[in-house]
Amino acid sequence: MYSLSGASTTAETITVEEFLNNTDLAPANIAQNFTNRLKDYYQQNSSLRVVPEEGQLQIEGVITDYRLNPLAPVSSGTDRTTQADLTRLTIAVRVNYVDTTEPKNSFKDRSFSFYADFPNTQDLIQVQESLERKIFDQILIDIFNATIANW
Repeated sequence: MYSLSGASTTAETITVEEFLNNTDLAPANIAQNFTNRLKDYYQQNSSLRVVPEEGQLQIEGVITDYRLNPLAPVSSGTDRTTQADLTRLTIAVRVNYVDTTEPKNSFKDRSFSFYADFPNTQDLIQVQESLERKIFDQILIDIFNATIANW
């Protein structure tokens, strides 16, 4: 079956297990938010029905990284100290995927990650929700493409 979104599968159902948060820095609700966004993405971009268990397609995973890194160092004057002008938030997930209709499409422990930068004039708390949304948007596309779009 082929759809306008690029989804190519004969499966009719998908089970998305609750992702786990295996990071120290991520917000406590990040795994639940990611899981819900992933379910919504499959429902909106395919004809698959999300079922609580024993779907023909099955996805589970772990959020493995939630990291802040300073970027773009700039000199702060004559004292020769440097500081970052930007900070990068990187989020990574590890996914297991089972396709019971086409087992050759299944995979285990595949990592997906993306990042977003923000200026140091902003506090993470101010931009955290929008950064996570932007990062999740790309990771969701990548997971979708690796599973039912087979790209």
